[in-house]
Formats: sequence, structure tokens, C-alpha cells
Amino acid sequence: MSHFFDIAIGTFALRPYVFAFFGAFLLVCVPHIGWRRTMTFTLAGYLIAFASEWLSINTGFPYGWYFYIDTTSSRELWVAGVPFFDSLSYVFLAYCSYSSALFILSPLKAWRWNVATLETRRIRRSFAALLLGALLQTMLDIVIDPVALQGSRWFLGQIYGYRERGIHFGVPLSNYAGWLLTSLVLIAAFQLIDARRRSDGATGVVSLPFHSLFGPLLYLSVLIFNIAMTVAIGERFMALCGMLMFILPVVMTVVLAFGRVNRFTKDQLGDHLRDYPWSPAGSVLKGGK
Repeated sequence: MSHFFDIAIGTFALRPYVFAFFGAFLLVCVPHIGWRRTMTFTLAGYLIAFASEWLSINTGFPYGWYFYIDTTSSRELWVAGVPFFDSLSYVFLAYCSYSSALFILSPLKAWRWNVATLETRRIRRSFAALLLGALLQTMLDIVIDPVALQGSRWFLGQIYGYRERGIHFGVPLSNYAGWLLTSLVLIAAFQLIDARRRSDGATGVVSLPFHSLFGPLLYLSVLIFNIAMTVAIGERFMALCGMLMFILPVVMTVVLAFGRVNRFTKDQLGDHLRDYPWSPAGSVLKGGK
């Protein structure tokens, strides 16, 4: 029993940054879709991610052949040769990528000190949200994996490696193809879970100011953290490549968002409120503001 508690404590103590991001995911996702859907996706997302990693280290699919280096299984939780924290990270990466896609695709309403995406069930379930979210998650990994591969040079530790050195800072292109495939499955799972109609549709949904920005901000936080780690270990060219890859998408997202603010139609607002009557955008109308 004491060993179980040591492993549980070690899992948190060794990876506080992962659980900080996961905690932020819970704070953002629960007000968005409610507790039950959030917990369902957390479990489903973890299982999908774990299956993809277990398959790849045993069969080479979908990421290509790589291996985990077991130096911490006596101090943190591993499941069938895969570190628990690694599969868990896919959950918040998928959500923040998907919610960023919703921010890009949805009309925006702003008032006083608040802003809301006028997303609808159609937008949430759309192929555009699926593909864009998966691409955004894969782009994150293009920044994450090269610095993670240098884990011996920072507090991550050297936890994995590839059988053959890849062309992108040691990472093979097959890894990114695998991430795109897994991201598509993860976000499709989220869409299916979110699409289930339940009587507790608004349960756990809290009206927080600027809530529509939280997902994209979590996405940027993960990106900035990994670029900062890349700079900290002295890999300036690697960091520069990551920054250059994101400059145009970030600038375009911001510029186009300002261009969409309060340029929605009455039908778009009506569709949003019909699907999500608890939206803060509805309270603005009721208040006559």
C-alpha cells in the first residue's frame, strides 16, 4: 500500500506541469460541456491515446518505431510500458486544439467585458472543426516532440527515443502522420460524446467572462511553455523554427477574429441560443443590452 501511495505522489511530483495543464483543461472544459461529458472524454481520450502509443511501441503504427526508456517506473505510474502522464497529455492537447478550431470557425459576440463564440451543434460536429482541430494538435506536436526528445537536458528526463533518427530534429515524419491520425480519432470521439443529447445539458456549465478565449489561451500556453523549454536548453534554431511556424496562423486568427466581432446575423445568434440556451449571449439579450 505504501508503494502505491509513493507511485501516486511521484506521478504528480515528477510531472507537475502536465497536471497543471490538465487542471486548466478541467477548468475550461467543464464550463463548456459539463462534468459528465468532460469526464467521459477524459477517459475515452486517455484510452485512445494509450492504445495508439502501445501499438506504436509494439508494432510501429501509427507513429513509427519508438521506445520508452524505463527510468522512472519505480517513482511514477506506467501502464503496460507507457508513462501514464504521456497518454493523459493527449486529452488536454485535443481539447484546446478543438476549442481553438471552434473559436476560428464561429461568429463572435462581444459586449462590455466579455466575448462569446456563437457556436452551434452543427459547427461543433462539423468536419471543418474536426480537421482544423486535428491539424492544430499536430502542429503543437511539431513543436513539442523535438524538445521532448531532448528531455535529458531539462526536467522532463530522457523518457523515449526513436529506432532511427528522423529528419526533423531527430523526429521522423511518421510521428507527425501518426499524430494527425490520432488527433482525428480523439476529436471525433469528443464530437460524438458532445453530440449525445442528455437531460443535464447545462449541468456544470458556468457563465465565466471570456470563457470562449480559455481554450485558445490554453493552446497558446502549451505552445509557449514548449518554446520556452527549447530556448532554455539552448536550441535557438529549433525554437525559431517553431515560432516561425506559428506566427502567421496566430496573427491571422487574431486579425480575423477582430473582423468577425459583432458581425453575426440574427439567424446565427438564434441558432446558437436554440442549441445552447444557457449561453451568456442570451443573458445579454434578456437584459436588453
